[in-house]
Amino acid sequence: MPRILAVEIPGEKKLPYSLCYIYGIGLSLAKEIVEAAGLEPDRRAKTLTEEEINKIAEVVISRGIRVEGDLRREVTQNIKRLSSINCYRGMRHRKGLPVRGQRTRTNARTRKGKRKTVGVQKKAE
Repeated sequence: MPRILAVEIPGEKKLPYSLCYIYGIGLSLAKEIVEAAGLEPDRRAKTLTEEEINKIAEVVISRGIRVEGDLRREVTQNIKRLSSINCYRGMRHRKGLPVRGQRTRTNARTRKGKRKTVGVQKKAE
């Protein structure tokens, strides 16, 4: 398995698809990177030479694409900033609810977690 930018990418997949295993690189960006590096997109990742791996890493760095640790750190800082200024989006992040306007009466199970049944309390007489 080749190692690009400190990430092991699957060797059996075609090059653009294996680059998608790097956090911050999607399919369209991966295709652009392969094209800019002058490589064939139909090649398997395991056939890359050390020189070609360095060429891919060089393209990512020269274009200023943030990947892996830097990108994760930036996203985390953005969420912390929103939370600290008490804006609506920050409060939704804190409460673990959907942030982008989705409905919560039904659905939203990914953010809210497993259902918790809320029962009706009997009145004490």
